[in-house]
Amino acid sequence: MPEPQPEARPADGSTPGTEPEQDPAVADEPTSPPVPSDQPEPSDQQDPPDQPEPTATAEVPAPRWSGSAPVPPPLPRRSSWGESAEPTPPPPVPVGPPEHQTPVDPWAGVDTGGWDLPSAELPPLPPTMSYPTPPDTRQWSGPPASPAGPHPVPPPAAPSAPRAVGPMVPARPVSPPAPQKAPKVPKQRRGRRSTAPPPTPPPGWQAPKGYVPVPVRRRRRWPWLLLLTLACCCGCPAYYGFPISAQYPARAALPVQVDDLSLRQDNRSTETAQTLENEVRKEHWLAEDTFAGVYSTTSGKLVTVFGGTGFRLSPESDAEAEISRLTARFALDAPESVDTGVRGRHERCAVGSADGSAVVVCTSVDHGSIATGVFTRLSVADSADLLATLRAQIVQPERG
Repeated sequence: MPEPQPEARPADGSTPGTEPEQDPAVADEPTSPPVPSDQPEPSDQQDPPDQPEPTATAEVPAPRWSGSAPVPPPLPRRSSWGESAEPTPPPPVPVGPPEHQTPVDPWAGVDTGGWDLPSAELPPLPPTMSYPTPPDTRQWSGPPASPAGPHPVPPPAAPSAPRAVGPMVPARPVSPPAPQKAPKVPKQRRGRRSTAPPPTPPPGWQAPKGYVPVPVRRRRRWPWLLLLTLACCCGCPAYYGFPISAQYPARAALPVQVDDLSLRQDNRSTETAQTLENEVRKEHWLAEDTFAGVYSTTSGKLVTVFGGTGFRLSPESDAEAEISRLTARFALDAPESVDTGVRGRHERCAVGSADGSAVVVCTSVDHGSIATGVFTRLSVADSADLLATLRAQIVQPERG
C-alpha cells in the first residue's frame, strides 16, 4: 500500500487551517513591493507539451524574502592625506548684471498708513542778532600812473564754449599705489669711517638744560688687541729666548796671557789644574767642556780659574749651589751678589782662606757656561772685575 504523503504547506510556511495573528496596526500598513525574482513567473513560461504536470504531493519552493530592512546612514568619509578638514563651500551662484534683475520693493506688504504721528509744539526760536554795518571805505583809485603812460588794458577773454554734458560714466577703480621700498643702506666696512651725515634731530626738539653736544669719537680697539697678541706670542719668547741663544752654545780655551796675568805651566801648577778639572767634570756631569789653570803676576798675585761649558736652565740657582759646594773647602763667609750687567748671567762672591792666606772666591754662571776664580791679595770688587776679564778671554759663545 502506498504511504500517506504529507500535506502541502502554503508558501508562507504556516500550517494549513490556521491563520497567523497580525497586529491590526501592522496589517493596515502597506507592505514594500516584492523584489523581482531572477526566475520568470510560472505564468510567463510555456509548459512543454511532453512534460507532465507536477503532482500535488511535490514540495513547492519557498519564494524569496521580499521585505526591506532599514539601511543605516553612510559613515563619514575619512579625509585623505593633504586634504583640508573644513568642508568645501559651494560655488557662488553667478549673479547677472543689475539691469537684468527684477527690482524689489523693500516696503512691499508693509502697512505704511500710520506714519502721521502727532508732534509736540516746539517753542519759537529767539530772534537773531543782526550783523553790524561795515564802515564806508574809500574806493581804490589804483596805482599812480607811470611817466611813460598808462598801462595797456588787456582785452577781455573770449567766452568759452559750453561744455557738453554726457551721461555719467562710472570711474574706473584706481589701483592703490605700490608701496615704496625702503632705501638700501650701504654696507660699511670695518676700519672705515662712514661718510653719511649724522642724523638730525626731529623738528621742535630741544636739548635738556645743561646739555652740551660733544661729538662721540669711535675708539678702535683692534690695534691694541693685535699689539697685545703680538707681545704675548712673540715678545715673551724673545725676551727669555734671546739670552739663551746669545750664551749657548759656547767653547772654552785658556789663553797664555791675560793683561798682566801669565799662565803657569810648571809641574805643580799643571797638577793642580788637572785636579780641579776632574772635580768640575765630577760635579757637573752634563758639562760639554771643562777647563782649569793657574795664573800669576810679576808682583806675586796668584789667580786660579776653573769651570766648564754646557746648557743651564737656571743660572742663578747654579751659582748659589757652586758657592755652597766651595764653602767648606775655603771656609767662606756669607756670599754676596754682584751685578754683572748682562741679562741671564749671575755672579756670587765670598771671602775665605786657603793655606793660611785670605782669598776671595767668585763664581759666574750664565745659560752656556760656569767660571769660578780664587784670588789672593785682592778685594771683592777687584776680584769680580778680574773674573769678568778672564771669562771674556776664556769662554767664547759660538753665535757671538
